[in-house]
Amino acid sequence: MSKTKDAKETPLMKQYNAIKAKYPGALLLFRVGDFYETFGEDAVKAAKVLDIVLTKRANGSASHIELAGFPHHAMDTYLPKLVRAGNRVAICDQLEDPKSVKGIVKRGVTELVTPGLSFNDNVLDKRSNNFLASIYFGKNYIGVSFLDLSTGEFMAARGNEDYISKLIQGFNPSEIIYSKPDYQKVEGLIGDEYNLFSLDEWIFSYDFTYEKLTGHFKTSSLKGFGIEELGEAIISAGAVLQYLEETEHRETDHISAISRIDEDKYVWLDKFTIRNLELIYPQNDGGVPLITILDGTETPMGSRMLKKWMVLPLKDTSAISERHKIVEAFLADEEILESIRASLKQIGDLERLISKVAVGRINPRELNQLKKALNNTRPIYDQLIDHKLPEIKQLADQINLCEVLLQKIEHELKEDVPIVSNQGNIIKEGINEELDELRKIAYSGKDYLVQIQKREIERTGISSLKIAYNKVFGYYLEVSNAHKDKVPQEWIRKQTLVNAERYITEELKVYEEKILNAEDKLIVIEQRIYQDLVRAAAEYVTPIQNNARILAKLDCLVSFACIAKANNYKKPDVNDGTSIDIKEGRHPVIEQQLPLGESYVPNSVYLDNDSQQIMIITGPNMAGKSALLRQTALIVLMAQMGSFVPAESATIGIIDKVFTRVGASDNLSRGESTFMVEMIETASILNNLSDRSLVLMDEIGRGTSTYDGVSIAWAIVEFLHNHQDFRAKTLFATHYHELNQLADDFVRIKNFNVSVKEVGDKIIFMRKLKEGGSEHSFGIHVAQLAGMPNNVVIRANEIMHFLEKDKSKNDTKKKLEAVPKANYQMNLFEADPRFKEVSTMMEALDINTISPVEALLKLNEIQKILKKKN
Repeated sequence: MSKTKDAKETPLMKQYNAIKAKYPGALLLFRVGDFYETFGEDAVKAAKVLDIVLTKRANGSASHIELAGFPHHAMDTYLPKLVRAGNRVAICDQLEDPKSVKGIVKRGVTELVTPGLSFNDNVLDKRSNNFLASIYFGKNYIGVSFLDLSTGEFMAARGNEDYISKLIQGFNPSEIIYSKPDYQKVEGLIGDEYNLFSLDEWIFSYDFTYEKLTGHFKTSSLKGFGIEELGEAIISAGAVLQYLEETEHRETDHISAISRIDEDKYVWLDKFTIRNLELIYPQNDGGVPLITILDGTETPMGSRMLKKWMVLPLKDTSAISERHKIVEAFLADEEILESIRASLKQIGDLERLISKVAVGRINPRELNQLKKALNNTRPIYDQLIDHKLPEIKQLADQINLCEVLLQKIEHELKEDVPIVSNQGNIIKEGINEELDELRKIAYSGKDYLVQIQKREIERTGISSLKIAYNKVFGYYLEVSNAHKDKVPQEWIRKQTLVNAERYITEELKVYEEKILNAEDKLIVIEQRIYQDLVRAAAEYVTPIQNNARILAKLDCLVSFACIAKANNYKKPDVNDGTSIDIKEGRHPVIEQQLPLGESYVPNSVYLDNDSQQIMIITGPNMAGKSALLRQTALIVLMAQMGSFVPAESATIGIIDKVFTRVGASDNLSRGESTFMVEMIETASILNNLSDRSLVLMDEIGRGTSTYDGVSIAWAIVEFLHNHQDFRAKTLFATHYHELNQLADDFVRIKNFNVSVKEVGDKIIFMRKLKEGGSEHSFGIHVAQLAGMPNNVVIRANEIMHFLEKDKSKNDTKKKLEAVPKANYQMNLFEADPRFKEVSTMMEALDINTISPVEALLKLNEIQKILKKKN
């Protein structure tokens, strides 16, 4: 922009530069007539993101500036693209009517849309929250808060680095704000995966933010929200409110409360576990996360709530039991289940609709959808209120039917309305006398004129009376000369023709003024009535927000019932005991991905604190060890989030932490190898154990040498068994058969293996867990199944048999030195012409593609050659 300053600026660019200076970090959409324009660097960026034409225009004497724009009605198409590309977009509108202004139109930024702050439906994902997060680094703790502006949901917490990074991963904010000096701390905590924006350091002060929050909520303290003692959380949350002001989001009445994310209420899932178990997002392209299987919700707000339930499973047995009872009741009554689902389908996104009411951004069609939502809340209420299960009746008791508002919208708003309120035809007849009269004039003008004509003919007796219009003096009455003596005195003559005279009346003048201004006036009146209607709806923001939460919860539980019915899930028994007893458990995702006709092989798992704390599971790769580990964790988490589970039965003693070290993921960009990542994740587990932890470890130590790997895995199992404070229930899958020896030395360690069946030189994976360790890993068989070249497989087999010849010899180095070399030459070929012939034949063979039958035929051919006399 500097070159624009050198030359004399045009008045328009002077205005643009002044506004742009106030929003330096944002891309400015500048309304000029029917277009939104971008200039300079903004234009270059916009043209690239939106794939629109980049041009240049003159900007005063001897200078040019880049320009890119799009029609104002295309805003909903282009704005989401800019925001999703990570841009902050300042929308600068014309604040006055250009027709009534001489010179430059007054303009100003009406909204600053950022990745984390938007009401635009095209920017938002209906089935996911759009969280803005705020992070504050205190001396002892980190504070974090999450706001979804589109729903009004506001939450705060504080904790250590592990807890905060876990929350960030679970809530997946679209944007994160922080204090400018903390950039390196933020980057160290969460990396560069998120849209970050820094604010001035003074905003993150306790006194300022505390006052900001109490001022917004109109309270004297924050005790009622449970965050009074959480200083770091208060600072992060107060900064959010300041950020809303700075981004021109001043209508915030729908943010009516802030809740504490209480670490003690929910199961601890560290960030590795959320990723490894693929709860919300798959780790690989084409993968299927658990949420895809469990989300059968009918409303966007239900889907959003289910995601939160998934990353925040409950630890309170009574709250879990309540959910299970409701799911069970719905499963038992298919009629009520289907009836509620049908009503939920019609509700739509009640949570975001009422937020739009609160900020005055709801359009007429959306207000009709709000009416539809309220109408469909009634049958749900009726189904629940008399239910015999107290937990279901209690849900109904919390619903407010908002009948007065519903009647008002039904009474005043037309059914078929345009999307914007300034096009008219949105308010029903009979609501406003002046509006009805204006409509008659504007839309029934001819009828009205015919009525005047008939009335005046009857009154005056002038049978040839006509009413007409011209641009000179508007509407007039025309009387032929034969009847001019009958003209009343109050008529005013305006024009004399050869055969007639033209008159005007006071009534016609009033009517003329009305008809010419009727359309403008009626739109103004309709908008006034519409705004009154929106204000009336705004009185119901809190009860409707509460309805949305109850309906979202109901939607989740109805979804659980439908999924349980479709997938044959059973009600788990979640109690305060310390054992996990899963009978015939299945992996909820894998079983849905199996080919038609193939059924999942179920397995039982038992763990407790006294007799079987650690299960060491051996077996070949691909046999199903990893699936078994994951399904155990998923069954436990599903049970504690309130869902039924894929098992014949499941008794779950409350788990408070789930840790997984499953699979390997290099972080080479940070210079961390597979083994380093593995050790970091394992260290996180061992340093955060509790007595009710569930630990899943898969192939620990495989990223290093065999001796190192066995040693580390051995030491970890011993540590878990001998921990002085906690007996964490553990599933330990390994290919190190040496670990089977641990079961002889430690009372609470038991050996299991995932069985395979050997048929000749082939293996069949049985995928069934049975007691005892496995003999060997079948790694070479697996290599063969994976399509490894046959000559590699044959050579590996040769080496393995050689090494296994004498297991009593422990000198591995000498053994390896004695392995027969693969590079010896067959000098026989040179000595005997028969071998030369065989050699030529062998070189022509592709051992990787030859079939068994062809191989036998070739062997037969070779044998014949060798039998030939020299």
